[in-house]
Amino acid sequence: MQSSAVTKSTPVVIVGGGPVGMTAAAALADAGLPVVLVEATPTVQTDWRASTFHPPTLELLAQLGVADQMRAEGLAVPRYQFRDRADGLVAEFDYGLLAGETPFPFRLQLNQQRLVRILADRLAARPDVVVRFGARAVALRQDGDGVTVGIETDQGLDEVRGSFVIGADGARSTVRSLLGVPFEGFTYEQRFVIASTSADLRALLPGIADVNYVADPEEWIFLLRTPESWRAVYPVPAGQSVQDATDPVSIQAHLQGIAANPAGYPIDDFQIYNVHQRVAATFRAGRVVLIGDAAHVNSPLGGVGLNSGIHDAIDVVRRIARLRRGPDGVDAELDEFDRVRRQVAIEYVQADTKRNTARMMERDPARRAANYAELRATAADPELARAWCRRASLLESVNRFGIGRAPALAQ
Repeated sequence: MQSSAVTKSTPVVIVGGGPVGMTAAAALADAGLPVVLVEATPTVQTDWRASTFHPPTLELLAQLGVADQMRAEGLAVPRYQFRDRADGLVAEFDYGLLAGETPFPFRLQLNQQRLVRILADRLAARPDVVVRFGARAVALRQDGDGVTVGIETDQGLDEVRGSFVIGADGARSTVRSLLGVPFEGFTYEQRFVIASTSADLRALLPGIADVNYVADPEEWIFLLRTPESWRAVYPVPAGQSVQDATDPVSIQAHLQGIAANPAGYPIDDFQIYNVHQRVAATFRAGRVVLIGDAAHVNSPLGGVGLNSGIHDAIDVVRRIARLRRGPDGVDAELDEFDRVRRQVAIEYVQADTKRNTARMMERDPARRAANYAELRATAADPELARAWCRRASLLESVNRFGIGRAPALAQ
């Protein structure tokens, strides 16, 4: 039997070429490990849904050499606000309070497809990285030496052999399904619409920040600015059809309800999607691991889903890189990956995004008033506000588990 250690001849196979999968590929290549990435779409992914990169994530991406380009293309946003739709500002938090703890004391607003493009361009120049677009994973077969991935392309069926497989193929993960891993949690009754407009909402709503969580018992709103446009995220009733919810007249009416704009809102793009709070029952099965949305999905109210996925990617890559010393540590490394990353997903990502979403849609006046009082008191105390920013940015989870702050991967 061949050794099951990670070698420079047997690649790690990544399924999924979104920002999390591309990050894993870049980190593996920097660690001196060969990679085969299979992506179902025929070209680089263009999905733009996620757009926030928090400080510890930027630290990780700086180690991969892409943070400077991201900073040049993105929008640095230190301040964000909690607001009431009727009464205005409730509390403002400033990541500038973290200036002594991170070189990136801000949220970087940058549509996720920009990172995918940056990483794809870098990977295209790496001879140790093979990216196969238009290749869909359809089967997995494990043995003591590695994993064989069956893929389907326009040319027919094929197989890719890897020492490990990283499933980064999103919320509807084929890898997770092939493993038979339950995806535990729930789906919100409401769907969310995200609409992008080139109208200047700061001119129409003086005093707002570039990122705003606007609470309302009837229709909360999440407003954020990206380099290209403003985005508005709002809920639509469960009974409303996709066609009605995404009709341009309906979207225009919702935007006009946020701020009257006699000139009308240019609608640059829109999406509608179901929102889930789910965590996979395990993040590993043998030599196959799940990261990003394949492992955990959450409400977007907090901007941490993509970030925690990137943390998953770097964590598991560092563990796989250590396994070049031999096969004996596979179970220990991957069991610890599963334990740590599931704990972060449950105690930070799930807990905070559920709390943010509940706060935004709270209907009870007394509980809403208590929420506001807590936010105001926290924002008014520098130490409490700093602790809030640590947690909201995932710095607290990184500090607690030591993830992502080790020296750059050594070859």
